[in-house]
Amino acid sequence: MQGQVYKIHSDFYYVKNFEHKEFECKLKDVLKKQKIDIKVGDFVELSADNSYISSLLTRKNTIERPKVSNIDLALVVCSLKEPDLDYIQLNRYLTYLKYYNIDCAICFNKEDLELDFYNKKQEINAIYKNLNYKTFFVSAKNKLHLETLREFIKSKSIVFLGASGAGKSTLLSALTNKNLKTGEVSTKTKRGTHTTRHCEIIEFDDFKLIDTPGFQRLKFDFLLPNQLINLFDDIRIYSNDCKYSNCLHNSENNCAVLKNLDKIVESRYQSYLCFLEETLEYKEQISKKSIKKEDYKKDINDKVFTKISKRKRELSRNTLKQKTKDNKS
Repeated sequence: MQGQVYKIHSDFYYVKNFEHKEFECKLKDVLKKQKIDIKVGDFVELSADNSYISSLLTRKNTIERPKVSNIDLALVVCSLKEPDLDYIQLNRYLTYLKYYNIDCAICFNKEDLELDFYNKKQEINAIYKNLNYKTFFVSAKNKLHLETLREFIKSKSIVFLGASGAGKSTLLSALTNKNLKTGEVSTKTKRGTHTTRHCEIIEFDDFKLIDTPGFQRLKFDFLLPNQLINLFDDIRIYSNDCKYSNCLHNSENNCAVLKNLDKIVESRYQSYLCFLEETLEYKEQISKKSIKKEDYKKDINDKVFTKISKRKRELSRNTLKQKTKDNKS
């Protein structure tokens, strides 16, 4: 029998079949040995007694943070106020989703708190509509301007992404007219508190939502520096004219990107530089690991030999000393 994983808790996987019957399952040992990572949203095959997941079916797509699969739409939820809109955080989510090739839209919440809403909306649309993102402006608390968004997500499997305090749970409550747990924004930090503790698919009348824990910061600690530019279409269009093919577009002479900064939105370029630093850190980390691995080899007369580790050399010396001592006695 086939079904979809709608929740994972500890070592238990909760699966619904296509008749909406629920099963509590474990993972078969063969899948554990193969290190197959089952995620919320995965379609799976169950064992004959429906107590084990026996195989993973083909995924439409997947992301790693949060660990979810088979997404029709990622909705990035941002607050305009309390906390203030953070363009770098927003671009972080959009860049991450682009890396995984996930369709996404942006919902700007708390429009009721933005005193200069008209100009703010114009500023935002000038950036993101030009990048072909669908944008929505709502007040989840006051249930304003939700109908267009509700129609857009109809019949889709959706994941909400966004920092805590953006109002994801409040938005979901407003869209579904159901009372869901929400958190307060800290008066000290102006950041939200985490209310969702694990990933779970929640089914509503006309859409599915993969509810995920809020998280403050996602790092590009898996990407190499030269890969990042491909995730910024608005910067990449100028990069082809750079003098050097390995240009990182941050400080090099004759960089075509730097020459065209007046044509690039400042927050987008600042986001690129911020993420670039993280990719450079990642590159340095993997370089150190490579050097460490190479330290276990040595060259003698143009031949490569495996070096004995320091610990093993010490053990060998101690053993030799003990044998010498025993022979003398």
